[in-house]
Amino acid sequence: MTSLTETAQLVAGLRRHDLRAAATFAHSMYPGCSPLLRWARFAGWAWRQMACTIPSAMTSVTFAQPISRQPIWLAEGNPWANHPWRDRPDARLPDEVDVAVVGAGFTGASCAYHWAKLSAGSMVVLDMGDPASGASGSCEGLVVMGRYFALVRDTVKGSLAHVRPDLSPAQQAQLAAQFAAVYVRGAYRNAEMIAQTISAEGYECEYARHGWIQVREEEDQPALEESVRAGQRASFDDWTRIEPCQALEAAGMRLDWPAGFSQGAAHFHPAKWVWCLLTTALRQPRIALFTRTRVLRIEDAGDGYRVHTTRGTIRARTVINAVESYTAMLHPELADLLYPVQTQAAFGTGGPEALRPQMGYSSKRAFYSRIGRGVIFGSDSTRLPAHQAGRNRPARFITKFVIGELYRYFGRAPLHVTHEWSATAGFTTDEFPVVGLLDHKRQYIIGGMCGSGTGVSFNAARCIVQRILGRDGPDDYPAEYFAPSRLLDPRHHPWPAVNPAGPDARQ
Repeated sequence: MTSLTETAQLVAGLRRHDLRAAATFAHSMYPGCSPLLRWARFAGWAWRQMACTIPSAMTSVTFAQPISRQPIWLAEGNPWANHPWRDRPDARLPDEVDVAVVGAGFTGASCAYHWAKLSAGSMVVLDMGDPASGASGSCEGLVVMGRYFALVRDTVKGSLAHVRPDLSPAQQAQLAAQFAAVYVRGAYRNAEMIAQTISAEGYECEYARHGWIQVREEEDQPALEESVRAGQRASFDDWTRIEPCQALEAAGMRLDWPAGFSQGAAHFHPAKWVWCLLTTALRQPRIALFTRTRVLRIEDAGDGYRVHTTRGTIRARTVINAVESYTAMLHPELADLLYPVQTQAAFGTGGPEALRPQMGYSSKRAFYSRIGRGVIFGSDSTRLPAHQAGRNRPARFITKFVIGELYRYFGRAPLHVTHEWSATAGFTTDEFPVVGLLDHKRQYIIGGMCGSGTGVSFNAARCIVQRILGRDGPDDYPAEYFAPSRLLDPRHHPWPAVNPAGPDARQ
């Protein structure tokens, strides 16, 4: 195919979401520019991609016809699909339970696992699809150490300028550093809990802990150095710096400049992790899973809740919302506070041999991993309207752009793309999770993990289960930092005191 033909196909294939994603890319690539200059520079970049970079990369790429929209992690089937209806078509929802969990992904399955270990009460887990059929089974497969300290600090600081104008800039910076410290502390514990659970339970979910390389360009070097120093000052040393020669030797990645490196990040089969947790939980007869059961609304019933679904109504003493990007569908008051952000990925057989298996790799606008006989790669981080949560409409332009990036860092090789899909992660306005009570009674939420669900969900689920049961234990999600009132009612949220002796907030 000639470059001109490829370019024409790219232009003809542009869809509405490509334009949405273009705005995301433009803002991330040229953040300091005026809108007019930003779009002028982005237009030049996009034209070079369509006229040169992508056509060159496509000479060694083929696409299956038809291409599957199913995430590669689900390609071999789902052991909990259509449960329990597949084996018991006449099964019925229980009339009443102690706890109803809405969602059977990373968070919902984690809630069921911890409940099975800590409680003799009843629990039902409900999912509109099948377990791990949403964002949990559509991701890259990284077990992250959470967002690094400086990233959390800077995103929260931007939000505090709006919700805490009573604080001075120095106080806002200090409080943002405290938010970052409590987040990272919980994420570090979360990563260790996952590793220990996989080992203790003997889970077969292809877990390997080799780290995650995050590319930084020349203009990013001062920020990279500062982010490493900031983490070290706050006693968080996972996030560090790796030289180009080290990246090439350890991971086969060709870099011009030092990159960020999360040493403790791991890689696993995300859907198998969810299925393993549910397998353990469902050994207990007091815990039940009902798939393909959409929750329509949650009604306050005084001493409990009525959970209305497409298959009937359940009365629950306690509810845990574990639906991430779908949250606004059940709780419209959160529509502009916790919203869906689309990401997309693809899988192809073959790919560069230099790409080492079971490591995480990302550039500024894409991610890549080798799994089995091929490569998974993806990009995008574009906000969608609440009603489009979970949609599966990947953009071919983005797929081709990421292939060009893949070849840039790992070299060209034949690649046959067989799967291409999109999913949505839940983002909050301050890019900080919500973990806690939603209504000051017994309705909880765990969400807004900003694409870092493996860095929060398992530990947060244990925390919420312990609170429901009144159990003592490590609590890494204190209300003053994580309660939903931070978003819903910031004027009356119990904000933590600014601690001058806390983590270093210097910029």
